[in-house]
Amino acid sequence: MADILYRRNVVLETLRAGRRDIRRLLLADDADTQALKDVLAQAKQRHVQIVPRPRKDLNVLSQGDNHQGVALEVGAYPYAALDDILACALAADEPPLLLLLDQVQDPANVGRLLRTAEACGVHGVILPDKGSGEITPAVVTASMGASEHMLVARVTNLAQTMVLLKKSDIWLAGLDLSPEAEPPDRLDLNRALGLIVGNEGAGLRRLVRDKCDLLLRLPMRGQVQSLNAAIAGSIALYAAWQARGYAGSQKSEVRGQKSEAKRPSDSDL
Repeated sequence: MADILYRRNVVLETLRAGRRDIRRLLLADDADTQALKDVLAQAKQRHVQIVPRPRKDLNVLSQGDNHQGVALEVGAYPYAALDDILACALAADEPPLLLLLDQVQDPANVGRLLRTAEACGVHGVILPDKGSGEITPAVVTASMGASEHMLVARVTNLAQTMVLLKKSDIWLAGLDLSPEAEPPDRLDLNRALGLIVGNEGAGLRRLVRDKCDLLLRLPMRGQVQSLNAAIAGSIALYAAWQARGYAGSQKSEVRGQKSEAKRPSDSDL
């Protein structure tokens, strides 16, 4: 079964990542080839078949969305294993920074979180295979193609996966609005960390929340006492990256010292 990805940046990043089974590039017969020069160069470099098509055909494939004159026919999204994600952090010689999505369902939210995760150097994203959005073309579009560079693992049971992560000395911080949750400046986020973002309406499920080592709350002063899941998760990801001194960025200077704090046991939670 093929996926159809469209828009210039989405197609370009998919070609650059080279992780998909890429079948053919569909080019509108009136496309601006100058604007698409990077896409066409990548397609030729990878020996991808380029097929001219009437614009109306691409309109149908994109369901009327703005395809920018180009679409890419690809195979299914290549999910990773949890071990692949941990190996990615090890290869980078960095403490793991992970994003866990607890039944985040809106494709736009999933895509935007993947885009921020890729920008912040997250080593991988974990989501449950039930009750959570898959990496669909809509998610890829919302991520602007960042999903194609991310390792994303689907797991049967998120709470059990959290237990496995703890055994790998990864601390788990859940975004929460409860009174016991603390703002980022009161938490030590400079550690091997998994950040958990909950469902758009219900937040974190109880079993997931109970297995968190830390509960993180974003301070607000307005009348509306909640943020969109993608916005809240993105702010928290940047807070975690900031705690590492923006490690890996061009402006990064010195990596912070590793925390020696003791993790609370499950019986303490």
